Amino acid sequence: MTGPTPRTRDEELLLARISAAAGRARLGRRLATHTATAYRPRTRFGHRLAIRRLSARARYGPSPTTRPSPSARLDLYAQGMTVVVKGRVHVVRYDTTSVFRHSAGHRRSSFAGAAVIHTLTDVEGKRLVLYGGPEAGGDTQGWERVAERAVTCARLPGALAALHHGERLWFGDVWLTTERVGYKEAGAAWPWSQVQRMDVAGGFLTLTADGRQHRLGPTLSRIPNVFVFRALAEHCRGGGTP
Repeated sequence: MTGPTPRTRDEELLLARISAAAGRARLGRRLATHTATAYRPRTRFGHRLAIRRLSARARYGPSPTTRPSPSARLDLYAQGMTVVVKGRVHVVRYDTTSVFRHSAGHRRSSFAGAAVIHTLTDVEGKRLVLYGGPEAGGDTQGWERVAERAVTCARLPGALAALHHGERLWFGDVWLTTERVGYKEAGAAWPWSQVQRMDVAGGFLTLTADGRQHRLGPTLSRIPNVFVFRALAEHCRGGGTP
């Protein structure tokens, strides 16, 4: 029986840098390590290009000549995560990050649902584009589910308190209060009493009011932390109390 493979000197140094960055950001206990394909775009064009490349890989699947190796190491902690891209350690805190979900449908009809690419902001406001599916050479949705749940748990209590103090909360161009949900400052708005259902259709967040379906805001990929928004919306639809 053989033991674990000893770490190399470079791996030990990287782990020390990760631990130091996590300690400075007070991320708490390390929970797991994952791999993903990642880009650190520096411009809006670079951001769009990164999403386009990862979408193509997710949609058409791996090939012997184009399948990439995982390019990022993700360490999940109790209060956030570290992402190593090209040797640099980025720190993401669950209570401050903005997460954007980009859907990339598969070409083959045998695939159920769609792959999801994530853009996260780190503690310095820099954008990281990550995809962890098998087509990108990484883990299959392991860290995505954990991170979305953790961001929701970190953000939800404060957001609920703000709502019940009468504040209007914005998620990009979409907003909600305990009484209404709407789009843009002077756009359409609906009382929660008229909202029968909220869903996602064709890459848009939709709501059904008085038997009619309406698009709520821009494409889903432009709404930050949309999973937090939906949790708040369900709370308000149910007439939730503090």
